[in-house]
Amino acid sequence: MELKPQDLLVLLKVVAHPQQRWTYAALGVALSMSPSETHACVKRAVASGLAVAKEQGGWSLVRPALLEFVLHGVRYVWPASIGAVKRGVPTSYGAEPLAGMLNAAPGEAPVWAHPAGNTKGPTLSPLYRTVPQAALADPDLHQLLAMVDALRTGRARERALATQLLTDAIGGQYAGG
Repeated sequence: MELKPQDLLVLLKVVAHPQQRWTYAALGVALSMSPSETHACVKRAVASGLAVAKEQGGWSLVRPALLEFVLHGVRYVWPASIGAVKRGVPTSYGAEPLAGMLNAAPGEAPVWAHPAGNTKGPTLSPLYRTVPQAALADPDLHQLLAMVDALRTGRARERALATQLLTDAIGGQYAGG
């Protein structure tokens, strides 16, 4: 079973809110996906070793495997492409927490094109089509997705900072915000 980009979106939503007990329906609503789509995401994550099914039902993340995949595989499996300058939602080093650590000239930092966005910049193809609206609805998830985009497209400094922050986040020490 081949992983799809939305599988990572589902897993990062769980990372962003580790205390939440997620149903497929709740994940679907939060990510603008159907419950059956989120269920399929989890099935693929379990098949690939990024999650594990529990005997009593449900599932949980395999954090070391997820971290390894995010840090070393995502940029090769789902590379991002840069497009024209448009209005959108900041990502990569244009969004927190990286925006507070790096200086970018106005209009230089990438965005996911979206009509509700308040920033102009070169467009970056989102990991999955519902990423911009999911990020707008959840600041903690937005930060994780932005750091993943820094790994997908960033220069060495951006990737190094994102690597450290994602290691803390997926390893369980990240508090978001």
